[in-house]
Amino acid sequence: MSQSAPRRALVSVSNKQDLDRFAARLVELGFEIVSTGGTRRFLEQRGIAAVDLSGYTDFPEIMNGRVKTLHPKIHGAILGRPNLPADVASMTEHGIVPFELVVCNLYPFEETIEQADVTAAEAIEQIDIGGPSMIRAAAKNHISVGVITSPSQYDDVLAALSSTAFDETFRRRLAAEAFEMTARYDRAIADYMASLAAVDVTANQAADEDVFSATLSLCFQKKSILRYGENPHQRAAFYTELDADGTTLAAARQLHGKELSYNNLLDLDAALEIVRDFDVPAAVVIKHNNPCGCGMGSTLAEAVQKAYAGDPLSAFGSVLGFNRPVDLATAEQLCEPNRFIEAMIAPGYEADAFHALTTRPKWKNNVRLMGCADLRGDRPSSWDYRRISGGLLVQDRDETPDPTAEWPCVTDRQPTEAERDDLKFAWLVARHVRSNAIVFVRGEAIVGVGAGQMSRLDSAFIAAHKAGERSRGSVMASDAFFPFRDGIDEAAKVGITAVIQPGGSRRDKEVITACNEQNLAMLCTGRRHFRH
Repeated sequence: MSQSAPRRALVSVSNKQDLDRFAARLVELGFEIVSTGGTRRFLEQRGIAAVDLSGYTDFPEIMNGRVKTLHPKIHGAILGRPNLPADVASMTEHGIVPFELVVCNLYPFEETIEQADVTAAEAIEQIDIGGPSMIRAAAKNHISVGVITSPSQYDDVLAALSSTAFDETFRRRLAAEAFEMTARYDRAIADYMASLAAVDVTANQAADEDVFSATLSLCFQKKSILRYGENPHQRAAFYTELDADGTTLAAARQLHGKELSYNNLLDLDAALEIVRDFDVPAAVVIKHNNPCGCGMGSTLAEAVQKAYAGDPLSAFGSVLGFNRPVDLATAEQLCEPNRFIEAMIAPGYEADAFHALTTRPKWKNNVRLMGCADLRGDRPSSWDYRRISGGLLVQDRDETPDPTAEWPCVTDRQPTEAERDDLKFAWLVARHVRSNAIVFVRGEAIVGVGAGQMSRLDSAFIAAHKAGERSRGSVMASDAFFPFRDGIDEAAKVGITAVIQPGGSRRDKEVITACNEQNLAMLCTGRRHFRH
């Protein structure tokens, strides 16, 4: 880069955080600042001289600022290559002086569309045109120009400019971050415009082509590098959605303990998804992405007691989830001897509970305590993604509430009130268990789970084995229909009194007959909850 020409920086930003400090330091390093109207006034009010961009181009900002940087003297100064004689000749002929730096961030489009009452016209006015053009031009010409797109880069840039580190390698990193930013910005605009195009189509009327766009671009930001993946020989990282809701695991904060593993994150997410389904205090114990215990009660401590009783053996080394802040009574239970907890997540921890969990047990230094937002509000709708080789499967998340009042009883005997409460609980849990899923429940707590088996009958055997004598007087939930009556017959042998399942099998009459023969009550939900 030629040093005979004055060092120039083009500064035009929407987000002015730390700009005065950064610009003042640029001036100290010998830069002349060229700036647009609002940014120039901001700098001059803080005693930092800046050349007016309209004076430099000899062309005013027009259309209420819509057109101000789209000018050959601006883009020629960004794209011109000082080491190319032909480019230098063009710049000299037209009075263009190259920029060494372009400092630019964009209109707050994403923040604008998040506002509940924003109109389409207001959102469209926040689509930046000149900013992305300057950023892309500077990033393209990073051999000669440094592009700064975020206040978070200011300190690194100043340090590099003050040494010999502001080299092509450094500028290439800035360029990569710039292109990433404009790609994310354009993705947000494309998604918003697609939503406007479909605004008159209701969810019930929408055809698949209206709901699923022709192309899908996903943007995630790296949050952390993990020690390894599911196994030590696999590399892994944790990426989060840029607009992750506060009640998601991505937005949760780690408050204590050693670093999270890949498997910890999977289990914490499973725990969070289950407990958020309950309106009353609830707790869940997760092992390998499945609940081995889950309970609800009038207090969180009662819910924890029920959850741990579900499968005490499997609960060793588990991940826990709670839908209420952890209090001391709950922490006292978690600190009992012979309990080992890998991680837990809750919408907060009371001070004495936090102290107990981080000082008393043998695992006090290692337990990972995660804090999330209050889970009792509405959850934002979102897609569910599953990676397969060479592609991506996309579907609605299975989180639509079931119409419990519409469930018909298809047997001669109606469930008792207590059985009905347990059936509702079992059905809530079953939707989170890997298929084929069988869940035994008594007293609004899990007593046995059969998960991920090749046959529904095998899952019933496992659930019965886990429950033991506790299966007597319990109810059973199945995430999909019973293809044969054998699952009902086996459940009746161990003392199940009521069943909930979707129905819809060709042999439903045989299954209902089996229930009637053994005086079981059965509800059919009409909705399957496979979780492969």
